[in-house]
Order: sequence, then C-alpha cells, then structure tokens
Amino acid sequence: MSAATACGAALCAGGSVCLLGGRVSAARGLRRARSLLPAAGPAAVPRWRRGITRVRGRLGHEVWLLVGGAAVGLLGESVLPLVVGAVGMPLAGRARRAREAARARDRGADAVIALCGTLAGEVRAGRQPGQALRTAAEAGSRISKVGLKVDSEIGSEAGGGAGRGLGGARAGVLAAARFGGDVPGALREAAREPGAEGLLGLAACWRVAVDRGAGLATGLERLEGALRAERDQRADLRAQLAGARSTALMLAGLPVLGLLLGAALGAEPLRVLLHTGAGLGCLAVGGLFEGAGAWWALRIMRKAEAR
Repeated sequence: MSAATACGAALCAGGSVCLLGGRVSAARGLRRARSLLPAAGPAAVPRWRRGITRVRGRLGHEVWLLVGGAAVGLLGESVLPLVVGAVGMPLAGRARRAREAARARDRGADAVIALCGTLAGEVRAGRQPGQALRTAAEAGSRISKVGLKVDSEIGSEAGGGAGRGLGGARAGVLAAARFGGDVPGALREAAREPGAEGLLGLAACWRVAVDRGAGLATGLERLEGALRAERDQRADLRAQLAGARSTALMLAGLPVLGLLLGAALGAEPLRVLLHTGAGLGCLAVGGLFEGAGAWWALRIMRKAEAR
C-alpha cells in the first residue's frame, strides 16, 4: 500500500471518528433530555456502558496520542512515534487536569454568585441571616443533587446552585449559622477552595451587618454585582484570546500537514525522518522548536488571563 493511500485511509478514519463523536454527543444530549422529563422517570443505563464511560474518564482523551503514535509507527516502520506518544501522554493528561481544574473554579465562582443572590433574596423576604443562609444552602444543595444525578448517567460532573458555593466546608458554615457560631470564620475557611474566593466578601458583609447593624441584603447585592462583573470580564478576556489560541494551535499543526502533502507527492517523509541520520536530526530540532513555540504562546495567554 502506497503512502498516499495510507494517508487517505488515515484521513477517512479521522473523519469517521469525528462523525462518531458527534453522534455520541447527540446521544448524550438525548439521554439528558429524557432524564429531565418527569414522565420518563430515571433512565436505566446499562452496566457495560457505565463501565466504558468510567474507563474513558480515567484514561482521558490523551490515550489517542498512544493510538496515533502506534499508527504512525506502523506506517513509518519505526517504534519512535509510539515512544513519543507514550511520553506525551503524561503531558496531555496534565493539560487536561488543568482544564478540568479551571472549569471547577468557574463552577465554584458561579455557585458563590448564586449563593449571594439567593441569600440576599431570603434576607429581603424577612428571614434572619442565619435562617436565610441555611435556606439558601439547602435549596442549592437540592438543585445540585438533581444536576449530579442527571449528569452521572453520562459520566460527567455537573450541577450547580447556591449550596455548592460553600464547597466542602458547607457543614461547618451551616452549623455555625444554626448554633450561633463564628459564621465569618467558617466562610473564610470555605473561601480557601478553588473558585470560592468570593466568600471572603460574604464573610466581610456578614461581620459588618452583625457587628454594626448594616443592611446585609444591600451588601450582598453589591457583592453579587461585583462578582458577576468580574466573571463577565474574565469571560470576555477568554473570548478575545480564543482567536490567538486557535491560531497558535493551527500553526502547531502545520508540520503534520506538510508530512501529509509530502506523502501524497510520493516523497516518503516518514522514511526520511525516521530512518536517516539527517531526518532524525531535523525531527529532533523541529520537535524542540515546535514544543518551545507552543509553550511560549500558551504561557503568554495564561499570563494574560491571570491579570
């Protein structure tokens, strides 16, 4: 089989995987919609499907690096691509975990904003601060349990609501609110979790309202507005950086396009790169510059997002 035929087969396989991924996403959306319908009841998920989802969640998408390395190694008759794919799996897993941590921080920040808004509404309705905090947290916890039950069927974490804004320190905060303890101290303890930094403002509002008799609802509404504006600013910055990130990723993929064009023209680039001294040297230097350029571009974007 010629190199051009092999490349064409690889492209077709990639297109099939993309189409299959779209169908899987559509199926997930359908299962989510069915689970939300009261008349449908809880959707029964087969054990084998849950097992596949659990294994896929543990391995992550970085396993495709190993599969791609094995495929390129078979085409180029070399074990080097497989080794590179195996080495790249931990790096890809680290990047995936960083993205998951960023999404968890965003969910935590959204939950804190929801907690401030719900708590302000409860105080406006005439509840005492401790009772309002317990009501807001318990209501948000019920919403979170429903969201987690729905999304657990497709193997992802979701859910939201005010109760999640307290994170793992929820029990301590509610106990302090119920028995007259140090609620601001418990809120500061809960603010140590990723994305829950807004609870420091809630603790300050609580202390000022209790010690000086200031309006708690007014302070909470202002805090909610400030946190919401900060969140919108971060989202706007990420949207502005999306174009630069896409450009960097596209430029990083140009060498692969060059290899495909060379294979289509019959130049056998894999044989030159993997079985000759000059090709191995060019591959090492090119890979070094490629990795350094991608790291530099992503570092600039991360610094811009951190400001």
